Amino acid sequence: MKRIIYIAILLLTAMVAQAASFTVEAPHQVIEGNKFNVTFVLSNGEGSSFSAPEVTGAKLIYGPSVSQSYSSSWVNGKSSHSSSEEYTMIYKATHTGKCHIGAASIVVGGKRYSTKPFTIEVLPSGSHANSQPQQRTTPGAPTPYSDPMTQSADKAVSGKDLFVRIEMSKPRVYEQQAVVCTIKLYTKYQISQFIPTIQPSFDGFLIEEIPVQPSLNKVETLNGERYMTAILKQCILYPQQSGKLTISSGNYDVSVVQFDTFRSIFGTISKPIEKDLKVTSNKATVNILPLPEPRPASFTGAVGRFNVTAEVKPATGLKTYSAAIYRYVISGTGNIKYIKAPEVKFPDQFDVYDPKTDAQVNDGAGDMSGRVVIDYTFIPQYAGEFDIPEGEFSYFDPEAGKYVTVTVPGRHLSVAKGEGQPSNHYRMKNMDIRPIKSGDLGLTKSHGYIVDSWTYWLWFLLPLLALVALLLYYRKQLKERADVRRMRSKRASKVAQRRLKAARGFAARGDRSGFYAEMLNALWGYMSDKLSIPVSELSKENINAELEQYGIDEQLRKSSMDLIDKCEFAQYAPELASDDMNAVLDEAAGIIDRLESVKRKKTTAVES
Repeated sequence: MKRIIYIAILLLTAMVAQAASFTVEAPHQVIEGNKFNVTFVLSNGEGSSFSAPEVTGAKLIYGPSVSQSYSSSWVNGKSSHSSSEEYTMIYKATHTGKCHIGAASIVVGGKRYSTKPFTIEVLPSGSHANSQPQQRTTPGAPTPYSDPMTQSADKAVSGKDLFVRIEMSKPRVYEQQAVVCTIKLYTKYQISQFIPTIQPSFDGFLIEEIPVQPSLNKVETLNGERYMTAILKQCILYPQQSGKLTISSGNYDVSVVQFDTFRSIFGTISKPIEKDLKVTSNKATVNILPLPEPRPASFTGAVGRFNVTAEVKPATGLKTYSAAIYRYVISGTGNIKYIKAPEVKFPDQFDVYDPKTDAQVNDGAGDMSGRVVIDYTFIPQYAGEFDIPEGEFSYFDPEAGKYVTVTVPGRHLSVAKGEGQPSNHYRMKNMDIRPIKSGDLGLTKSHGYIVDSWTYWLWFLLPLLALVALLLYYRKQLKERADVRRMRSKRASKVAQRRLKAARGFAARGDRSGFYAEMLNALWGYMSDKLSIPVSELSKENINAELEQYGIDEQLRKSSMDLIDKCEFAQYAPELASDDMNAVLDEAAGIIDRLESVKRKKTTAVES
C-alpha cells in the first residue's frame, strides 16, 4: 500500500510540474434552432471551481459534462505523463445574428486560468454552416453530434439516423462515357467501428478507383436533416454496354456510440456505450445510351475529347535494317486508358512489329485525362522513297452527341542503304503472296452430259476413299505422337523461330543483354529438341558429338558452335560485343535452315 501511494504521489507531482493550459473548442457557425457543443479543455492540471461563461444569443441545454483522461509512458528510461479534463456545455441557438461566449475560468494549483471570449455566427434556418472548430481539435473531444441527452443508450437508432448511400454523378450517359460513383456514410452518431461485409458490385462497368481516406470530417444537410458524412469509396465507371445497369447494394457492420447518463455526487456523468448495427446501402441505376450508328471506320471506341499528333523517330537519317519508331500521341479527357491502337498503313517494304502502348493518365474532375503514347516499331528492308499515308482517328464527343474525326498528316520517308540484308521475318511475311497467273488459262467450252463422264461416277467413290485415307492418316499420327523423340525433333524449328522473333524485338529496342539471352535460349532449346538431348545433359561437347552422329558436316558443326560461343561472350560482356544484332539473327536463322535440310544418318547396329 505504501508503494502504491508513493507511485500515485509521483504521478500527481509529474502532472502538476507540466505546464497547464485551458482552451475552448466551438464551431465558427451554427444554424438557428440547432444545438452545438462548447468544450473547455484543461490539459496537464487538476482543476477545481470551474466557472461557466456568460452566453448571449443561445440557451444552455445541458452541462457541464465532465470527463477526465490520464496517460503515461516509459521510453528509453524516461517517463512522460499527461492528463486532461473536459467540461462540455450544450447550447441551442435561439435567434439569427451573433452568439457571444464569455470567458470560462478554473483554478489549478491555486492559480486561476481563463479562456478568451469568442463569437459564433448564427445563420438563418436552412443555411449551410461551417462546422469546423474554432480551436484545434483535441483528442477525445465530442463531435458535433455527441449529445448525451438526445443520444441515450435506450434510444433506437433508425434508418434516418445512420445509413450508407450510393450516389451517381449522372443519371444517364453513353457507352464508354465516365460516370462517378460515390459510396457515402451519413450518421448522426459517433462511429467506433465500420466493417464492409459485402461490397457493391459493378457488373457491366470498367472501374478506375479514386484514392480516398474515409473520415467523418464534413457536415451535410439531406432532406432537411444534418449529418456527419464520410466518403467510403469513390470510382470512375465506364459502361461497356447499353441499357439499364444497376450497382448492387452493400452490407456493413457498424458500431455506434450512445451514452448512458446518470447523476452522482460529482455531477452529471455520461458513459459511452457501443451498439452494433447491420446497415444495407441502396441500389443505384444508370441508363446507358448506345453510341449512334453508323460509326466511322476509324472509330476504335474512344469516348471523350482528344487531340492526336504523330511523329517519326529518328526524323531523318533512316537506313535499311535499322529500327525506327512511328509514334502516335493521343491526349485529352475520356476513356483514354482504354483506347485501342489505330491502324497505320506502312509500306510493304517495311518490317513492322506490334505497337507498344504507354498510358500516362490521372483521375480528376470526374474523368481520366492525360495522354497515351503508341509506338509502332518498323525496320525498312529496302532503300528508296516511301510514304506513310495520312490516317484518321475518330472519337465520340458525348457533350456534343456526335463523332469527331481528326486527320493525321502522312509522312514522307527517305531511306538510305544500310548494312545487312532483308530479314527472315520480312521474307517469311511475304511468302504467302503469289503472283497472279496470266496468259492462256486453257479454258474450253463443253456440251457433253456429266453422267457420261467417268469422273461423275468417281465422285461416288470419293467418300469411301476419303474415309480410308483419314483412317490411315490417323494411325500414322498416333504412331508419330507415340515417338516423343521424333515429335520434339519436328517441333524444334518452329519453337526456335518463335524465340528468334522475340530476340528480334529486343534488337529493335537496342537491348543487347535481352537479345543475346533470348538468342541463347533459342539455340540451346533448338539443339535440345532437335538432337533429343535432355536439358540436364546439354553441353557444347554433347551437342557437337550428337551433330556428328546425326550426319552434320564439320563446317556446319563449327559454325553452330561458333555462334553459341559468340552469343555467350556477348551476353556476359555486352560492352565488348560489336556484332550487328540483325546480322546475328540472320546467321542463326541460316544455320537452323541448313540443319533442318540435313536428314538424319541411318545407323546400323553391329552385333558382336
